[in-house]
Amino acid sequence: MKKQAVSVKYGVGIGVVLILGFLLLSLFDLHLKPFFSAINIVIVGIGLYGAISTYKKDHKNDTLKKFTYQKGFRVGVVTGFISTIIFSVFFVIYSSNIEPNFVNKMLVDFNSGYEVGAATVSFIVFLMGLATTVVLSLALMQIMKDSWNTQQGKRYTISDQERTRVES
Repeated sequence: MKKQAVSVKYGVGIGVVLILGFLLLSLFDLHLKPFFSAINIVIVGIGLYGAISTYKKDHKNDTLKKFTYQKGFRVGVVTGFISTIIFSVFFVIYSSNIEPNFVNKMLVDFNSGYEVGAATVSFIVFLMGLATTVVLSLALMQIMKDSWNTQQGKRYTISDQERTRVES
């Protein structure tokens, strides 16, 4: 499967699950508590792991293509950006049309004297989604990258004998 197909498939899936999770929280009025947005990190993390591992598995089967750190990171970032855009559009619609007082109810404890509207909160949600995507993609690629503990990888490292010779 091409990296664009993997990213779109998983990005849309993550976006839909994020929306369903938000709506589930809203049934119990837990969507008003910012603490529960940590569930989004788990959802995005599982989705990005699935996207990168699917892409990596497809590349393992193809001997002409090689899975690299950069390609895996790109798949994670594109997948996360797609899901962030989907959830952000939903959030704008929800906070402005479905529950217009949502932002005021959510920010009742955070009154700082500034006028904060739905657009500002939606922009912050978008930025948080992008930041979460980049951080999780970097973290997941540390797990999924190919090890350099191979004969080919050892050519690019300094051996103990060379290290003592360089230090002296």
